[in-house]
Amino acid sequence: MSKKKIFFIVLAVLIVAYAGVYFLEPKYAFIPSEDQVLNESMTFVSTVAGENQLHSYDLWGTTIQPNEAEEMKKTADGQAVLSPDYGAIRVDDEFIDLGREMFYKETFNNEEFLTDIMGILDGPITVTNISKAILELRGGHTNNLQVELAEDITLGGKTYKKGEKVDTGLDVPKGSLTPLGMPITFADGRIKAGVSCAACHATVDRNTGKVIEGAPNRDFNAGLVMAMAPNSAAYFTNTDVDSLKEYIRDSKRTVMNSKGEEEPLPDAKALEEAVDETLVKWPSGNFDSTMDLESNPMQIPDSFTLGDHPYGWTGFASVGPFKGLSALNNNVHAQNSDTLAQFEQSNELFDIDKEVYIATILQNAPRKKYRYNPDDGEKPSKFLATVDESPEVPGVNEMVKPPQFPNVSMISPNGTVVSSRGFNVGEQINAMSAYQNTLVPPRYEEESITEETKARGRKVFNEAGCGTCHAGETLTNHRVIPVEEIQTEGSRAKAFKDTQEIFDNSYYYAPNTPVPVPDDANILKVPTEHLDDEQINLAYAHDGSDGGYKVKGLIGLAYTAPYLHDGGVAVGPNIKTDVGIPGTLNKGIEPDPRNSLRAMIDQSLRERVIAANKASSDLQDVHIKGVGHTYWVDETTGFSEEDQEALIDYLLSLTASEER
Repeated sequence: MSKKKIFFIVLAVLIVAYAGVYFLEPKYAFIPSEDQVLNESMTFVSTVAGENQLHSYDLWGTTIQPNEAEEMKKTADGQAVLSPDYGAIRVDDEFIDLGREMFYKETFNNEEFLTDIMGILDGPITVTNISKAILELRGGHTNNLQVELAEDITLGGKTYKKGEKVDTGLDVPKGSLTPLGMPITFADGRIKAGVSCAACHATVDRNTGKVIEGAPNRDFNAGLVMAMAPNSAAYFTNTDVDSLKEYIRDSKRTVMNSKGEEEPLPDAKALEEAVDETLVKWPSGNFDSTMDLESNPMQIPDSFTLGDHPYGWTGFASVGPFKGLSALNNNVHAQNSDTLAQFEQSNELFDIDKEVYIATILQNAPRKKYRYNPDDGEKPSKFLATVDESPEVPGVNEMVKPPQFPNVSMISPNGTVVSSRGFNVGEQINAMSAYQNTLVPPRYEEESITEETKARGRKVFNEAGCGTCHAGETLTNHRVIPVEEIQTEGSRAKAFKDTQEIFDNSYYYAPNTPVPVPDDANILKVPTEHLDDEQINLAYAHDGSDGGYKVKGLIGLAYTAPYLHDGGVAVGPNIKTDVGIPGTLNKGIEPDPRNSLRAMIDQSLRERVIAANKASSDLQDVHIKGVGHTYWVDETTGFSEEDQEALIDYLLSLTASEER
């Protein structure tokens, strides 16, 4: 067959394929099969005898086992307690499988914000070059997709050249057509990319190419990827933009605010440059998920969640289904991938009128449909309503308003609840919670870790007093510790401080409420009485508190280096040279869990880590230090080097509660 004939056959196939995707608008997301996963977990429970097996009920965070369910079926007046009408959620195989599917593919329509408004595929990182990088793997895998830039770009004073390959930290499993956790959709005549949970909370093992479910993506270069988008300024609330007034260059470029007054808009270019300058300072594996006008990115946490409540680094997610895990999952999607969702609270949270807020986010959108032009004289909120498919809720993600909207609460600190049409309110995030609670990290294989060394390490753990806080089956006492006591970097602990003005009681719709929410929906009061006021104030930095950080469980430490909430305790394979973020992640060197754990308990090594981080002005600007948690297990506290090694062996071996 001639080359010319082959060309026309391929062209015909492409035309047919293009026509198909144009009209069908399909979505692709990689979901690994059982043999593509490294975990030893309960993930694939539905394969057991093909039955839909009941595991438990969740009743506002209390787990009710099947053998207990019969005794709790009725209340005194004969009503069913384990019913959705009272907040009960049935956890069975089908529900867990739904959670796993949602974990990998559900974006709640954040493609619209990320692609159409922020423009993550409209800058130097293009879908063509991402595809090219994946094709170059030849069916192989990577935990750091290197993508060739399509054009020059200058960010924070550094110029990246066209043709240069940058580390994205995106993971690609064997045989995948897209990065893990990056669903691709063809809609509105163009390719769009979204982000699911798996982008941050699953990773590809470098050696086997298999997926480790629940392990954080430790080298995801989210800051750089976002900075390369042409409208990264849409994320200004998560960076060091204290006031939009600093970026006004033309006082005549105005919008009509909520009070009917003309108010100037910030200069799009000046704001973009300021936001980019901050984003590129985020280390790989860190992400700023709080809208507090201060850049304080945190280490991406793991999803080995069972028994590790309260959730979130400050412990803010502590009530509702699955002991607050659903509240955390909601916050991730309702806030972190759609800053427009906060426009009804922008005045209270940011001292920015909602019309100015909307216009600022949309004024430089790469997609013309979403680009707001103040010269048209239209109110920004009215303009947004004309382009938003669901104008009845704020933002462009798939969400509903909880009963206390526009106020926020412990069940919804961001003010909204992500839920898609065709599902019940919170069904998807509840299913994700059920799935995450089944995840068990792979065993850490190292010949030197014997049962004898683990036993000695457990003894050192107890003698050193670690169990005072890291107690119980999951090695946490479930408490929030004040910043002044734990002494870690404190800026992030105050991230929810400004929510106090609009903080309300927690009400939620019954879990069988359909979306869209009907007018007569069953509204339930979320139990919060089990928490004391001091813990709440620490989690949210309310009532004059400086905030605090939760006691982290210790399951899966072998897969979660670097350590502390800011990820600042990092040491690579070479303990002499690979010290701190500058000596590891900033050089493309993965933190070594053994050496990084040593820096957590060895005073001398930690001092070197802190010094290395301090020498980087970029890290200081984004509040990454690696300080605090000064509980040493070394010669200064009477422990030998052998004791220290045994403790590290023990900590690295922790993957399931029965091992303790």
